[in-house]
Amino acid sequence: MLVVQKFGGTSVGTVDRIREVARRCLATQAEGHDVVVIVSAMSGETNRLLALAKQVNDDPPLEYERELDVIASTGEQVTVGLVALAIQKAGGQAQSFLGSQVRITTDNAFTRARIKSIDGERIHEALRQKKIAVVAGFQGIDEAGNITTLGRGGSDTSAVAIAAALKADACEIYTDVDGVYTTDPNVVPNARKIARISYEEMLELASLGAKVLQIRSVEFGMKYGVKIHVRSSFNTNEGTWVVPEEKQMEDVLVAGVTAARDEAKVTLIGVPDKPGTAARIFKPLSEANIVVDMIIQNVSSEGRTDLTFTVPRGDLKRTVELVRTSLPEMAEQGIKTDDQIAKVSVVGVGMRSHAGVALRMFEILAKEGINIQMISTSEIKISVVVESKYAELAVRVLHDGFALHLPA
Repeated sequence: MLVVQKFGGTSVGTVDRIREVARRCLATQAEGHDVVVIVSAMSGETNRLLALAKQVNDDPPLEYERELDVIASTGEQVTVGLVALAIQKAGGQAQSFLGSQVRITTDNAFTRARIKSIDGERIHEALRQKKIAVVAGFQGIDEAGNITTLGRGGSDTSAVAIAAALKADACEIYTDVDGVYTTDPNVVPNARKIARISYEEMLELASLGAKVLQIRSVEFGMKYGVKIHVRSSFNTNEGTWVVPEEKQMEDVLVAGVTAARDEAKVTLIGVPDKPGTAARIFKPLSEANIVVDMIIQNVSSEGRTDLTFTVPRGDLKRTVELVRTSLPEMAEQGIKTDDQIAKVSVVGVGMRSHAGVALRMFEILAKEGINIQMISTSEIKISVVVESKYAELAVRVLHDGFALHLPA
């Protein structure tokens, strides 16, 4: 059995924690499994490195993102070496690999690259020699040989992608929580750990603000059928399994509630209401890898309309600049922005077979006087935009209103 284990920043945050990671890896190997370990940078290290870059140049142009990847990737380089040494010190055999050595090939979208292919031969060779392969997460290399990084939480993506490439039996994501909860336990203390959750539900939760797994890792898992086990690195408790949808999952109306606070809203006033305008607005945003989420267009009046959409808060400034460039007439009509919003969502595959979830959600929020600014739905989720100051209240009342604290 081949097991891929991923350890995040808090799990390798100190020398003692690294020794514990080594112990876990060796214990898994002792059970007769081949082990591949993916590690993140030590807790806080990536932030420290990027802060150094900001001190040198606090507003780098896009082409300097290449240098940011060179800097940020060194955090994982240190960790893989330390973990390999810890395994060796504990009596095992281990070999460390950087993304470029494994040949994790990505596109050239620096700081947010996407994996194109993985050559697992060097890992297989290490496993044939009974070694534990320790691979740097979060990083890869493009066709030109440049170092790239996969964005925040990218080590999750590295782990599941490598598990898929190696056809691993399971991918264990070790983190500082016991698994996936119905909502953030820091906001709702009686949040409940979910034993099993579908790829689709986890994909929605990850995209909507749940920070347990990075969205692209779930996409890889769903596409290649990788069984993902989210569990704590601080105990041996069973965590949450992310698996294909099962029949009993449809009996649960709502599986979880999330809040994303890193959103911003852009409103374009007086947009020309004619074919091609939306394409002119959103094409440059797409080319700049800015993810546009909710989009609402008002009814046209006298050939013009208002268009509102949301983007990640960190991309707000660049979004406005690109819109002004692609639609110069907007400089006269006006662009309004709001970075004090939050997106609150309920998710559950049970919505497919149960009516009235949206109504119940709106009634719960209305009872608390929480105004809804925007609404977006899919087959298994409902999202609303509210003022950021109401985000935690909205999560708490929705969690209680759908009785998520009770056993499924």
